[in-house]
Amino acid sequence: MIDKKWMGYELPVSTLPLERGRLRAFARAVGEPDPVYVDVEAARAAGYPDLPAPPTFLFAAELDSGTQMAMAEAMGISLAKLLHGEQGFTYHRPACAGDTVTVRTRISEIYDKKGGALEFVVTLSEVRNQHDDLVAELRNVLVCRH
Repeated sequence: MIDKKWMGYELPVSTLPLERGRLRAFARAVGEPDPVYVDVEAARAAGYPDLPAPPTFLFAAELDSGTQMAMAEAMGISLAKLLHGEQGFTYHRPACAGDTVTVRTRISEIYDKKGGALEFVVTLSEVRNQHDDLVAELRNVLVCRH
């Protein structure tokens, strides 16, 4: 069983500079058809200062830093038993190429189902840009199978 003492634990802060090439590659990888995600002129014509981060891209900041995996290991969760359960995003403003985003994450909830056969770890994250403006709030649910 995952110790409930981890509820409220704050993961190390993750910082990610948003680069055009990376944003374009992500947009192409997920099949995003809107040209604002790959063409700077289209982005500017749509009112963005540069290429905006495609939906779900902001989760990459934590993935890049390895904080989620380090959290699982610290909690004694075998990576072989870990599943991605759910992900949610609330956007407040665009993040664009040239911005640097900082992600602060805490474990908000730990619970189990099926008599402990499945355990769930819920994390909530705040994403802020270099001006400390709130860009997005992320919710992630990891599932541990026993």
